[in-house]
Amino acid sequence: MNLAWQSWSDFFAMGGYGLYVWGSFAVTALVMLGEVWALRASRRALARDDRNDLSLEGTPDET
Repeated sequence: MNLAWQSWSDFFAMGGYGLYVWGSFAVTALVMLGEVWALRASRRALARDDRNDLSLEGTPDET
């Protein structure tokens, strides 16, 4: 198998566009991880709200 680059440093440099290419990969990875984190936090909050709602169902309203 022949690679288009002569060395690993050429691969990471990407013909002078390495900063853009690898920076784009890094930003994309961070956004995807942030999305997973936000979804998990939202799911936990919804589960907590459901538990609170269920625990309050049996109590009489004091108005």
